[in-house]
Amino acid sequence: MTLPTLNPESGFARLRVDLTYDGTNFSGWAKQPSQRTIQEEFEKSLSTILRTSVATIVAGRTDAGVHAKHQVLHTDLPSDTPIENLTFRLNQLLPEDIRVISTSWAPPNFHARFTPVSRTYQYKIIDGGQVTAPLSRYDSVEWFRKLDINLMNLGSKLLLGEHDFFAFCRFREGGSTIKNLLKFEWHRDEEGVVVGEVQANSFRYNMVRNLVGAAVCVGEGRFEPNWMKKVLDEKIRVSDSYVFPAKGLTLISILYPNQDQYLDSYNQHLAQQEFDEVEG
Repeated sequence: MTLPTLNPESGFARLRVDLTYDGTNFSGWAKQPSQRTIQEEFEKSLSTILRTSVATIVAGRTDAGVHAKHQVLHTDLPSDTPIENLTFRLNQLLPEDIRVISTSWAPPNFHARFTPVSRTYQYKIIDGGQVTAPLSRYDSVEWFRKLDINLMNLGSKLLLGEHDFFAFCRFREGGSTIKNLLKFEWHRDEEGVVVGEVQANSFRYNMVRNLVGAAVCVGEGRFEPNWMKKVLDEKIRVSDSYVFPAKGLTLISILYPNQDQYLDSYNQHLAQQEFDEVEG
């Protein structure tokens, strides 16, 4: 397998792009034949502006239907490429469900996917048979039963730290299931919507939605909070029926270290064999 390139080739510079998107009508981030994807739409727009083909690397390859309030990508371009007003020009070409926040030349050793120290996802649930407002239907899911936030937090707290999350990931070849779960918390917002935040160094395919499903099982009283730790420790793979829908999931932040720590973060990702994973 070819290792990812940390720095661009001679004569090229690395462009960092911060963006946001509504994943409702996309088949995920990554390009796929005959499918509408965020990567395809973005690369098509940037290629049109620059009049040359481009290839992007993204911080988190979100799955079909998953949204992003803050996503990061990079692409290597000839160092003399003019990028003045590039953010504005991209947003003139991109479809309305993708918007670029900023574009800038990245410093040395920056890699969108292999230098972050964490990703944070949010999941929203409208529980207790409440009516979903039309504008909330895109980024939240309905759940008929009332959820106990305290029980959900008790169970979720037991999973914090570095563990093998095999039980909470849909099986795929390659990559490590050992992850460092930095945050897993639940609260209700001002409208009573159940909001979960999950932060880790990285995620495996369907990991967040599996974790959400397990927490909901506890929140509705189906299992005691320590059941979540039992599943983790005994590597009992969570049933697919517990995987919550993609539309309630939003990538809300990518955290990068200080520039002088980029190389260390990159090497750590490679050591953990975190290569080409779809997240969420």
